[in-house]
Amino acid sequence: MIRDCTKADFSAIETIINEAAQAYRGVIPDDCWHEPYMSGSQLQAEIDEGVNFSGWDDAEALRGVMGLQRVRDVTLIRHAYVRRADQGRGIGSRLLTELTGRSAERLLVGTWADAVWAIRLYQKHGFKLVSRQEKDRLLQTYWNIPRRQQGVSVVLEHAR
Repeated sequence: MIRDCTKADFSAIETIINEAAQAYRGVIPDDCWHEPYMSGSQLQAEIDEGVNFSGWDDAEALRGVMGLQRVRDVTLIRHAYVRRADQGRGIGSRLLTELTGRSAERLLVGTWADAVWAIRLYQKHGFKLVSRQEKDRLLQTYWNIPRRQQGVSVVLEHAR
């Protein structure tokens, strides 16, 4: 079932993100990879900046997480991850469907340009890649990421 995450889920969220992010190792540029992929302090900073996580809870354990963050006049999908052992079971799709339905605003998601599996998932759920020029504008307006990461990322918009 999908539920809102609480402070008690912090450790599980951090574990899921760092475990699932291993899929990016060797896919994204080496200078963009770091261990851990997201530290506890980075996760806390994201939550403090308004990322609200929801999770797929199966038998009292979180199997996947995905966040929503309202920034100005849009909502961003943030940090969408499923435990590696649970990938391919539809958990990411169910979380994405649920969270997409929670926002009436313009809905955007950013990901690594070479993460073709993530891009396909978003496209399957009605997201469309924006142009390179629009991507650069959106990343500078709504995200706080390094310039290098902007150059190797894409943005998709939900087609409503």
